[in-house]
Amino acid sequence: MNTTDVNLFAPYKLAKLELPNRVIMAPLTRQRAGEGNVPHELNATYYAQRASAGLIIAEASQVCPQGQGYPHTPGIHSPEQVAGWKLVTNAVHQHGGRIFLQLWHVGRISHPDFQPDGALPVAPSAIKPSGEALTFEGMKPYVTPRALETEEIAEIIQQYRRGAENALAAGFDGVEIHAANGYLIDQFLRNSTNQRTDNYGGSVENRARFLLEITETVTSVWGGNRVGVRFSPSGTFNDIADSDPAAIFGYATEALNSFDLAYLHIFEAVEADIRHGGRVLPTSYLRSLYNGTLMVNGGYDRHRADAVITTGQADLVAFGTLFISNPDLPQRLALDAPLNQANPKTFYGGGATGYTDYPTLQV
Repeated sequence: MNTTDVNLFAPYKLAKLELPNRVIMAPLTRQRAGEGNVPHELNATYYAQRASAGLIIAEASQVCPQGQGYPHTPGIHSPEQVAGWKLVTNAVHQHGGRIFLQLWHVGRISHPDFQPDGALPVAPSAIKPSGEALTFEGMKPYVTPRALETEEIAEIIQQYRRGAENALAAGFDGVEIHAANGYLIDQFLRNSTNQRTDNYGGSVENRARFLLEITETVTSVWGGNRVGVRFSPSGTFNDIADSDPAAIFGYATEALNSFDLAYLHIFEAVEADIRHGGRVLPTSYLRSLYNGTLMVNGGYDRHRADAVITTGQADLVAFGTLFISNPDLPQRLALDAPLNQANPKTFYGGGATGYTDYPTLQV
């Protein structure tokens, strides 16, 4: 992979998928699902506009009602949501694109306002996160979650199975397991949020068990080569931390080798993580442990992205904010053309403004 003819714009064979380039659209929560957290035509238009990405990773979608933590985020647990996602996958495929869905459970990063019957959110341990939840009624302090009983964990794993099955029925090309950014799987991995004394807590082997059992279940639906996993080993988002990220993420990374995954997706340290005291784990460490395709994400521009590809530090680069405001991002990067500036005020919620109205290049 470190030959000079391999760069950001070279094709890449991702299992059975032929990617026309290595410019990946990162999963981006936009909070624009319809009633019942159902995707609709506006979402289909948004993703179809971005079909020139080597691969689209669609936004995080909760695998069960309990997994929701924000207003208007799509789910993948009801027949109506499956039908809504079919609109999206059909539109992307009609425009020649490829699309995975990110499977999500937020764990403690929720609020009783989102929970069935107003129940407490669940987590590995009853540890309250700092900060506030964005609810339908505005910002509210997070609550102390309820620690999952050991026997409940198997049902959550089955919810991931059903989410994977629903994503297959909805026409996706694969799925990504969201094990990053301080959400439920990440909460099990990190010892700041996992203080369990059963088989899911304590040692790195036990803390990784939840992730690995979910991965086994999801790959049993899709086959490993259509499943990715996302980590944020240096991340501090959602009040997450670990005393030894090299130990837990090194163990988990090596364990994932046995599944022959489509890719491992690393969200790297950004300025906010460093500012909040995050322990930076170099991607090169995980690269040395992982046998398959490595994708990186975290504030890349064209030249940094091209450099990590040409030097073999990564195989694919995911872009987030740049894809929000540049639906034709691969073309703009290839031409080194000017980029549209994103408007953060329209990132979350709303309609077409700041979602489907960014212009493409006129060439």
